Amino acid sequence: MKIGRIGIVCALCLGLSAQAGTSVDRMILPVIPEPMEYTVDSGYFYFTPATTFGVENESQLQLASRFVALLGHTAGFLPGVEVGAPEADVQFTTVASMADEAYRLSVTTGHVAIEASGDAGFFYALQTLRQLLPSVIEGGEPIARNLCRIPVMTINDAPRFGYRGLMLDVSRFFIPKSDVLKIIEAASTLKINKLHLHLVDDNGWRIEIKKYPRLTRVGAWRVKRDEPFPNRRNQEPGEEATEGGFYTQDDIREIVRYAAERQIEVIPEIEMPAHTNSSLAAYPQLACPVEDRFIGVLPGIGGKNSEIVYCAGNDSVFTFLEDVIDEVAELFPSKYIHLGGDEASKVNWARCPKCQARMKAEHIEHIEELQSYFMTRMSNYVRSKGKEVMGWDELTNSTLPEGAIIYGWQGMGKAALKAAEQGHRFIMTPARILYLIRYQGPQWFEPVTYFGNNTLKDVYLYEPVQKDWKPAYESLLMGVQASMWTEFCSSAADVEYQLFPRLLALADVAWAQKGTKDWPAFLTRLDRVLPHVETLGMTCARSMYNIDHKVTPEKKRLRVMLSCIRPDVEIHYTCDGTEPTAASPRYDDSFTVDATACVKAATFAQGVQMGKTLTLDLQWNLATGKPVIASNENSYVLTNGVRGSLRHTDSEWTGWYDQDASFVLDLGKKTPVSEVSLGCITNSGMAVHKPAVIRLSVSNDKKNYRQIGEIVYTPEEIFANRTAVEDALFDNLDVKTRYLRFEVKNPGVCPKGDVREGQKIWMYFDEVIVK
Repeated sequence: MKIGRIGIVCALCLGLSAQAGTSVDRMILPVIPEPMEYTVDSGYFYFTPATTFGVENESQLQLASRFVALLGHTAGFLPGVEVGAPEADVQFTTVASMADEAYRLSVTTGHVAIEASGDAGFFYALQTLRQLLPSVIEGGEPIARNLCRIPVMTINDAPRFGYRGLMLDVSRFFIPKSDVLKIIEAASTLKINKLHLHLVDDNGWRIEIKKYPRLTRVGAWRVKRDEPFPNRRNQEPGEEATEGGFYTQDDIREIVRYAAERQIEVIPEIEMPAHTNSSLAAYPQLACPVEDRFIGVLPGIGGKNSEIVYCAGNDSVFTFLEDVIDEVAELFPSKYIHLGGDEASKVNWARCPKCQARMKAEHIEHIEELQSYFMTRMSNYVRSKGKEVMGWDELTNSTLPEGAIIYGWQGMGKAALKAAEQGHRFIMTPARILYLIRYQGPQWFEPVTYFGNNTLKDVYLYEPVQKDWKPAYESLLMGVQASMWTEFCSSAADVEYQLFPRLLALADVAWAQKGTKDWPAFLTRLDRVLPHVETLGMTCARSMYNIDHKVTPEKKRLRVMLSCIRPDVEIHYTCDGTEPTAASPRYDDSFTVDATACVKAATFAQGVQMGKTLTLDLQWNLATGKPVIASNENSYVLTNGVRGSLRHTDSEWTGWYDQDASFVLDLGKKTPVSEVSLGCITNSGMAVHKPAVIRLSVSNDKKNYRQIGEIVYTPEEIFANRTAVEDALFDNLDVKTRYLRFEVKNPGVCPKGDVREGQKIWMYFDEVIVK
């Protein structure tokens, strides 16, 4: 029975709980083109104390031995592994004609044959076997011997992309070595084959460099700040830095070795010329001589201090970086070194005599080309060490270094196509889809981060090759990468929560062939793989079970719409504030409410609650359900009865950027009004602030307005460093009106000394309450 498609993440997690001999067509994905195929037949192969593994050489012996150790840990027996045992029950056979990472797996009731051209293919075949076994094989409860089995089948599999990456930012939050190793183990089971380590940034230098001990003595430590990352104030001179850590060179060797055993190449990133406050704190003489500010390791975004970068006119900078590259190249056998190159401010370069002299000497007319000079000079040195250079897509703003591989990250990563147009290889890691720092589910339930949603479904449905691409682009695309930035993480568990299960979806994007996506079928496979990840000790999010909501005013009522990205769950709800159960009314379509109500809803599967309970406390007032006239399409949230959270992008705030705002509330008829309030949010770390002025006017004909109130906020009130929700209150009113007009003045830009100094301002508003 040929059924087709293998590869989620791991290649096969089918619905193999079916009894031997039963049809499994409904549990797997549709047929896809050859050679991605498999067959499933009746029966099982059982691992027993008498099972033997036959391998051809020492490297295969190591691979088989690690798999056998899993059985020994949970099943209580160790099958034998022998080099040159042609009659073994599990037989490894090298087939040189197969692609590098491809494998064939043939399972009968009495024999398992594994074919591949090299260690990677054999390793991935073993990961498939691993995931076909119960999840307790990963080290949970002991496994019953009658369950230590895999179904009879034949698999022929290979990945779509050679680059299947995960980036870990260990600078902003230092991830201890033991947790990095744990993440490597989990990633390897998903057939991720690249680990991009972001070792250097403004917030910490994480790798020991013997020649420059101050890099870790000073650069690896920041001051303790308890505020969210964007709100943190910079270090003051003399203030002790106590938060951080670094990897010794022995730690790095262990990480590299551990990853290599699991077919993962570790790619180091040494950021330059920007995001370098950590090294400049240790060696401030490497900054431009015009810089007179104290340079410390940044605990947060850093405000204007993030403009401090390496001096492009100082030869000592290049000597320093070449020395660093010497040690990095020795520590990492990877053929790649990532040099960063992103978000480099040119403010100091424009006024630095050394940088200006460099431009004159090198006949550089535009300052962006000075960065090209910097990156090309360092790229040439990296290439002299036998390595290839990687960089972020800002490198396309000027002349690209020879042979540079570009990571497309801005927006949907399209800047990488500028590199492809010039014949450069590239990797897609678009922030809009594959930056795992973003919210992975309805924001009300998630840890606070910057903004935006990249859900499990968003990641899974991502197709890197777009229809409008030139044919040559696809041939230059090396693969895809999920990027885990750690600004908002304070523990390894926080990092894991953001990674899983979205990393499984990324692995499927990287492994599965184009045109084979099937969201419901992926969820079936996910549900069989995720327990393996959890048994490895990972903290996994359950955000995919949480409910999105949309409440809209409609003819003086509120229409409530609920949804979940999982189509295989039921939503049950109540409207009286009681907790929903599987016996509560099932949500099948939107419904309306016309008075104060507390709607609670949750997802259920087979009678068990799967996600967190959504609570919509719909509070009624004279404005609730009434229309708002505004150019902003999200202005309906001003009268939908739902108060927004501290997350200004939670869908319950309507925003205006770098402009004044004006909107009109229509009460429907002349109505006595004594009090009006407007919800405002401050998130100073994201340049979200209260307005400078709010004016309230009234009218009965929507033409002639009379001002009845004005609220003016002082700069101290506007720019207080905090995250908070407040109401702007107009009270003691005595009017009878139909229309209420709000005119709101934007305060301009964040002032000097603010954590977002010089940045333009967002104003967000929530519920209008009229009494």
